[in-house]
Amino acid sequence: MRLDAEREYRRWLKQAELDLDDARYSAEGGRYNLACFLSQQAAEKALKAYLYLQGNQLVWGHSVAELADDASGADAGLEALKETGSFLDRFYIPTRYPNGLPGGIPSEAFNEKDAEEAMQAAKSVIDAVAGKGGNG
Repeated sequence: MRLDAEREYRRWLKQAELDLDDARYSAEGGRYNLACFLSQQAAEKALKAYLYLQGNQLVWGHSVAELADDASGADAGLEALKETGSFLDRFYIPTRYPNGLPGGIPSEAFNEKDAEEAMQAAKSVIDAVAGKGGNG
């Protein structure tokens, strides 16, 4: 069964926006590691939304930088998101697992500044792909 590209775009983009909202909520509660991780997730889902919109039937991977690279193949204007993706990819493992850090635990390793920067980066990815769908 072929996916409806516009529908998948809207579904994935909506979840990306909600993940970013959850990141804000987590940051307000001092859960900065979770805010950073959810920001990475929001950007990942936004780029997956765009790739589904381009007609991809299967979109795999968790690297925001790699997904941005794939997306830039269809829209050169998204090329700049690769650097943003590399920044956000730093939050995929160490924000969740103690063995992803040289010592301590994730909840002690990330701060408000980290969360703010991660959320802003995720917002820039979401903003870049928002409105690309036919029904905006």
